[in-house]
Amino acid sequence: MKTYSPKAAEIVRQWHVIDASGQTLGRLSSQIAQLLKGKHKAYYAPHMDVGDFVVVVNAEKVRVTGDKLENKNYYRHSGYPGGLTTISLAAQLRAHPERVLEHAIRGMLPHNALGRAMYRKLKVYAGPSHPHSSQVAHSGNQQSALSSQQSVV
Repeated sequence: MKTYSPKAAEIVRQWHVIDASGQTLGRLSSQIAQLLKGKHKAYYAPHMDVGDFVVVVNAEKVRVTGDKLENKNYYRHSGYPGGLTTISLAAQLRAHPERVLEHAIRGMLPHNALGRAMYRKLKVYAGPSHPHSSQVAHSGNQQSALSSQQSVV
């Protein structure tokens, strides 16, 4: 018995549109990371990028639990002495809501070139509209199975 490894030509990528309104940040991020990795496919291989494209809309309406809006902070450092910049989750949601979801998802992907290739297939938009409607319609996958499962819950 041999282990099957998919060829690059055999990989079929679909487009998933996910509505983030009312969804919990961490749970939604982990499910999106699974789609980007391709773990939902029968021919998943951890050493290959077999994942799908994911378009997330309404990122500004994502939900967090507890006191995270005030207590969770994002840090950046310029590299210079005293160059640490801190921004709270509430301020980041007001200024750049798509970055909150992107940051959470990026942390759940592999931290190497493979993870960067997976991350490039993620498209996040703060509002309900996105410019990928022709790709989604061509893929034959208007709404992701993930979105339909979440709307039932």
